Amino acid sequence: MPVPQHVFDPPFNIIRCSHVVLDVTDLSASVDFYADIIGLHVEDRDDATAYLRGSEEHQHHSVVLRQADKPAAARLGFRVGTEADLDKAGSFFAENGLIYSFVDRPFQGRTLHVTDPFGFRLEFCASMEKRPHLLRRYELYKGCHPQRLDHFNVFAAETQETIDFYARLGFRLTEYAEEDGDNGRIAAAWMHRKGNVHDFAVTNGRGPRLHHFAYWVPGPLNIIHLCDVMASRGLGLERGPGRHGISNAFFLYVRDPDGHRIELYCSDYQTMDHDHAPLRWSLRDPRRQTLWGAPAPRSWFEQGSDFLGETVREPAFVADVMIAD
Repeated sequence: MPVPQHVFDPPFNIIRCSHVVLDVTDLSASVDFYADIIGLHVEDRDDATAYLRGSEEHQHHSVVLRQADKPAAARLGFRVGTEADLDKAGSFFAENGLIYSFVDRPFQGRTLHVTDPFGFRLEFCASMEKRPHLLRRYELYKGCHPQRLDHFNVFAAETQETIDFYARLGFRLTEYAEEDGDNGRIAAAWMHRKGNVHDFAVTNGRGPRLHHFAYWVPGPLNIIHLCDVMASRGLGLERGPGRHGISNAFFLYVRDPDGHRIELYCSDYQTMDHDHAPLRWSLRDPRRQTLWGAPAPRSWFEQGSDFLGETVREPAFVADVMIAD
């Protein structure tokens, strides 16, 4: 299938992934998980909503937890360069038949809401309330010392079309997994705006669903420490620790009390050069999932968080991937 070309003059300037909004069924349990176990910092909280961030982040929040009757992925948030980019974004979406609106969100500047053609619910803002970063506040460090939000990964029913749409928005392809043969289809793609491996990854599967969101941590020992913390709390690990072939990342995947999947992540690489060439992986290469050769569990390919109010569709094709017994 065609590999998208880099677009260096997109219709508006997306800087990076910024924040994720999750609906949870027990706000106190979720705050305990993200703050006391993972190690994010609570910035503000009331009976309905909690706002958390990593220790390196100056912005007010990178995770919003909302009390709800059932769990869901409510929004994926991106930062744009300027207020003018929000207006450009609105024009682009209108020209492409997408309904958008400007909304007020606590601690954020003017915020644009839109659902993309594939059912992913997005929000864009150019500014957010600033807070002093906590990087040198080591007495506050807990869990795996998460520093900053790194990326989102989604299940997409229409993989190629989703990749092509985000390429139009200036997301550049860094790595991809493809079927072998002359008519091989792309089954997963890693795309970035901020100059590392990805801000947004697209995985073939029942969608639209959120596969996971990820925080960057200082190093592998932080991830190993989190394994001990999880075990001491009687909590299991879904996948890892391990080393991805794709992205070179040292990783761990865990699930929060509602089943939302979070990755703790380090050791990827820079992709900021304009002529950085995407790296192709065969879908049958076991090193792409885990450089050490271990395939992912079945839950990895089948389970994810529904987007609020969106109907989940079967994928346009079923990728032949290796699954752990």
